[in-house]
Amino acid sequence: MISFAVSLAVLLIGFMVYGRLAERVFGPDDRPTPAIAINDGVDCVPMKPWKAFLIQLLNIAGTGPIFGALMGACFGPVVFLWIVFGSILGGAVHDYFSGMISSRHGGASVAELSGIYLGSGAKWIMRIFSVVLLVLTGTVFVTSPAALIARLTPDILTENYWIVVILLYYVLATLLPIDQLIGSLYPIFGIVLILMAVSVMGGTILGGCRVPELVVRDLHPEGLPVWPYMFVTVACGAISGFHATQSPMIAKCITSERQGRYIFYGAMIAESVIALIWAAAGAAFYGSTGGLHAALTELGQSGTVYEISQTMLGRAGGALAVVGVVVCPITSGDTAFRSARLILAEITRLDQKKIVNRLLITLPLLGAGAVLTRMDFNVLWRYFSWSNQTLAMVALWVMTAYLVKEGKKRLASLITALPAAFMSAVSVTYILMAEEGFGLSAAIAWPAGVCGALALFAFYLVRTWKKGERQAERRK
Repeated sequence: MISFAVSLAVLLIGFMVYGRLAERVFGPDDRPTPAIAINDGVDCVPMKPWKAFLIQLLNIAGTGPIFGALMGACFGPVVFLWIVFGSILGGAVHDYFSGMISSRHGGASVAELSGIYLGSGAKWIMRIFSVVLLVLTGTVFVTSPAALIARLTPDILTENYWIVVILLYYVLATLLPIDQLIGSLYPIFGIVLILMAVSVMGGTILGGCRVPELVVRDLHPEGLPVWPYMFVTVACGAISGFHATQSPMIAKCITSERQGRYIFYGAMIAESVIALIWAAAGAAFYGSTGGLHAALTELGQSGTVYEISQTMLGRAGGALAVVGVVVCPITSGDTAFRSARLILAEITRLDQKKIVNRLLITLPLLGAGAVLTRMDFNVLWRYFSWSNQTLAMVALWVMTAYLVKEGKKRLASLITALPAAFMSAVSVTYILMAEEGFGLSAAIAWPAGVCGALALFAFYLVRTWKKGERQAERRK
């Protein structure tokens, strides 16, 4: 329990200290944001900061910080370190800069920003990659809540029934102006989400469950290969490329750049708290990482969440917790499809003020998602996880290129370059080793992944060195 409490404290300190450092590096000012300068009444709409924070939190907090954290806890208490430091040094930095840079470019998507800072080839690759990831994300966030709701309702209301209901809701959430359905419901959902996290944490502490401690000999008790698998399994609770598609959506709604640290960096820290709670609850409830792994194998992610909630909190508390878990994916799935619509609108240049144009993009997207719900969830999750972390890698390099181009000091640009290099090693190693990738041995994949990351980092160093030289010459 001490390790859990210290981890929570470190996350809070990280927000106050490292979050302020990220803000200082970016340098927010008083220029008009897209919500003020554009204000189209559909996507660029001014919002109060507290509402923008809740929407950002619910956008990014899908099943990742719950399912991913439970699966990550199977690696042992070492997962606490990844959730805490991955978030402070990587995930929250990633979310903050993706939102703030987007705001400076009229709410542009990560794909458009890739084109500006990495070239037109990167833009088209990221357009395709982002849309594929968002459709995968939306699909994952249809099937997982549908399975949980089916457990709470009469047998006649099957999982397929709830899939249809959720998809119909997604149609409305994707089409309507952001301040209507999403802006009205998300504050309520935010309260449910917070109550869920507090309930599960209270059940873990008061229920006498023993949370594993961060002891060196027990950091990794089950012998599962931490590198690179844990860093892909626990994505949304530590660092997630999906967030780079969500931050631009809220970048269109903030009314001042100075709100960015609280909304973008703060929402990621809050999501990490949720992930930390579920990782601790899973390991504590089943008594060991082995017990948790067996439960996930037998019951699946949805079944494990249901069992923990119902047993630990009783029927009423368990229902509240499960509803909170349902809210998380649904409020990420709808905005995943909404983000995909916005990226396709950038490509097609269809005016999104017209609902007919929104329909032309939305219906095919949701149709593709409906087809993908027929796939095995575990297969979808693996592809989603890798593409998620790969997008984080690219987004971080885009942010680094922005800082270099803006003439920031070389040390300042390390705030994004270091996590970019780390995620490059993770993504390359994983796709080389994984069954859904090339299936190579660790002896080949590990060196290749590290060498690939070092090569990218060396290229970054050369670019910043040359940039610094040119600036020094101009000053002379």
